[in-house]
Amino acid sequence: MRIGVTYDLKSDYLAQGMSEEEAAEFDSEVTIDAICAALAGMGFVPDRIGHVKRLAGRLVAGERWDAVFNFCEGLKGVAREAQVPALLDAYGIPYVFSDALTLALSLDKAMCKRVVRDAGVPTPDFAVVERLEDVARVKLAYPLFLKPVAEGSGKGVDGNSKVNDAAGLRAVAADLLERFAQPVLVETFLPGREFTVGITGTGPDAEVLGVTEIVPKAAYVGAGYGFENKLEGWEEKLDVVPAPPKEAAAAGAVALAAWRALNCRDGGRIDIRCDGAGAPHFIEVNPLAGLRPEHSDLCFIARYAGLSYDELIGRIMASFLKRHPELAAA
Repeated sequence: MRIGVTYDLKSDYLAQGMSEEEAAEFDSEVTIDAICAALAGMGFVPDRIGHVKRLAGRLVAGERWDAVFNFCEGLKGVAREAQVPALLDAYGIPYVFSDALTLALSLDKAMCKRVVRDAGVPTPDFAVVERLEDVARVKLAYPLFLKPVAEGSGKGVDGNSKVNDAAGLRAVAADLLERFAQPVLVETFLPGREFTVGITGTGPDAEVLGVTEIVPKAAYVGAGYGFENKLEGWEEKLDVVPAPPKEAAAAGAVALAAWRALNCRDGGRIDIRCDGAGAPHFIEVNPLAGLRPEHSDLCFIARYAGLSYDELIGRIMASFLKRHPELAAA
């Protein structure tokens, strides 16, 4: 089976003048090499396509694939992660991971939280600041936690994200509005432990792959698992360890409920944080979770679960093929 691979290379965007933070969500050659090697090891014939414009050009030129392993983060717009799936839907080409609706929804953290909350999944109370004047209408109790509404990889989360008063709220909101040119999500700050849940599968077949805990060290920046804490050298700032069984079960149950409510598919990761009483709450979902070997959280989770990198990709592909039995039989 010929399977296209779509992705955005960080090196391409750095070469265009982007900063490390601006290009944080994009992928390294190491990641794409590893994905393609794993797919080839399973008997697929991977074809590296690249970003959405390269995909569009090849589709218009008449090229087709049996399926696409879609790993594109996208570049422009709040629905940027949905661009490749929407294009593939238009051409009737099946793809790995979530569909356009889920990817667009999950990138907008506020809209995502509304859906999750409506499904009965606990998530911190929140407000959205679209303009600086909206700060006066935020009626949540302090402390609060602020971040851009539609960014990933911890972008915009730093030592200033937790605020304790109205002056701090206004200052940080103004900074984020200017830096990211998008609304700001304001959440009730949860002081408890932080977990990351890996999930594979789709719908009723989805299951928790494992749960890790983010354990801050003295050099940890701020009060959340943000951009600076994820840079190279992160080992000096935090430990990523298997969560204890009781906490893992509780965090996993919340994450799995959110995964199913959002119709996520095949594999990904959900961030969980606990309140002062230790109860887990949904923070956000990453339906296109990082897959860089020896670096990404989902890979750590797989390793702790006893899976090799190739076995992790194998589980993701098994879920995809279960959704497309016509390909599995080909």
